Amino acid sequence: MARLVLFDLDGTLADRQSALSDALVSLCRSRSLSADAEQWLRAALADRATASDFARLREAFGLEVPAADLWQEYVDLMAAAVTCRPEVLKGLARLRAAAWTIGVITNGASDIQRAKLAGTGLAALVDGVAASGDLEIRKPDRRLFELGAARCGVNLAGGGWMVGDNPAGDIGGGHQAGLRTIWLRGRPWPDGLPAAHHVVDNVTDAITILLNETE
Repeated sequence: MARLVLFDLDGTLADRQSALSDALVSLCRSRSLSADAEQWLRAALADRATASDFARLREAFGLEVPAADLWQEYVDLMAAAVTCRPEVLKGLARLRAAAWTIGVITNGASDIQRAKLAGTGLAALVDGVAASGDLEIRKPDRRLFELGAARCGVNLAGGGWMVGDNPAGDIGGGHQAGLRTIWLRGRPWPDGLPAAHHVVDNVTDAITILLNETE
């Protein structure tokens, strides 16, 4: 089996939720947005964020500031707030040293997802990135997995692994793409979805499994 591993970003390699809270507090303070507007944003951006969310915010609350300015400020704040634990970065470096090809496939707007990768230091440790905003397709669509592999300079024919926290998007999508899967438990598991090959509590445990495969 090829030494290819594709990782999800938010909730797997990076902590989006705490960053989201910090970014929204800073944005609302910077733009003097009301408590109602902040609550609206927290609900709208709970799973993912796009520029169109800020156009809807602007319309809903009659804001004068351009939506593009709000979006860019949010992107910058998220990039500054998002974190990746040092032990995760070290684990990815060990995978690279063991000749693994590492990709990231993520649902989300291209600019913000790449800003997160740059801000956390992850960008220097991965071979390719595919964001759903690149092609307007989302996991579990096999085409996003194919794009991620291609951007790593390989293809899915040789197999590989998918690691993520979303049962349907990451694990279901990984199965459909012909990959072995490692699930970071936490979200409810849907009925009828095939089981992951491994279940872990921490992405560092997933990295250990991959390194053991190498030995």
